[in-house]
Amino acid sequence: MDTASAYRDFRKRLKLLASKQPMLITTTLSNIFTMRLIGNKTHGDLAEIAIAEFINQYMYDFRSIHVGKDLYRAKSQEEDITIINEITKAEFPVSLKAYGDGPLQLSTDKACLMFPRLEQEASDNIVNRTEIGRILDDSAFSALTMLNILPLIYDESAQRCNILVFDGARARQATARIVRETTRRGRKHPVYRFYDADGDYVCEVRYGGAAANALQRGLWTHTRNALKYFDSVTNGWIDYSHNKVLVQLFSHALVSTEAGHVSALEKIKEDLSRLKKLAGLAK
Repeated sequence: MDTASAYRDFRKRLKLLASKQPMLITTTLSNIFTMRLIGNKTHGDLAEIAIAEFINQYMYDFRSIHVGKDLYRAKSQEEDITIINEITKAEFPVSLKAYGDGPLQLSTDKACLMFPRLEQEASDNIVNRTEIGRILDDSAFSALTMLNILPLIYDESAQRCNILVFDGARARQATARIVRETTRRGRKHPVYRFYDADGDYVCEVRYGGAAANALQRGLWTHTRNALKYFDSVTNGWIDYSHNKVLVQLFSHALVSTEAGHVSALEKIKEDLSRLKKLAGLAK
């Protein structure tokens, strides 16, 4: 089984678990987004270890390993966790994204291939389907159909969240127009925006030259504007609430000893066993 198929199978299993046991994913996501009370960026890093542990605790046919930031330079792909299917032994990387309900980066395009490839085209308004197919078949755009990305999306004003996965293969098939746009207010560099036959936004490629910010360039989409190209793993939006006791736990843990941490961990393990029994997942 190739990595793309293995990832699709994992997503189906995760979606099934979320539909049968919504309390488990709601609790985990609530705890993740509670971390925004500590810092606006804190939840993103903690989401990686939280989702890895969620898989290990509740998805018995899968095992997950947090890759860790120290391995960043050695990564062959943009992965945060590695997932192993314990039945098929298929192993595949997954990139976790924790973003607000809006712009979503799908690929940083480390090699800076996408934007320069589009710059080779003579037209700033490409509508010929054969020409579009030729562009998207180029190796520069291989990431579009190989997106092992699990985006945790939150709407903080409404305190709701969603796991929305962008369907790159469907987006590729639906793209009917690629337009170079330079008129957006506040944007220094041009972007190439992809639209479908209905004129609806699909995704975009942001500037990828030497002057580009590596955290801003690459392939992007928008969770609200391109919703028809997303699949909700959580079967729609789910309400979440802040767990302020968790913030207290962190603050106390940071000034206590390892002995205290061991004691607290034992209590948490007892609670996990209780949750598994309630969900019918106890071995």
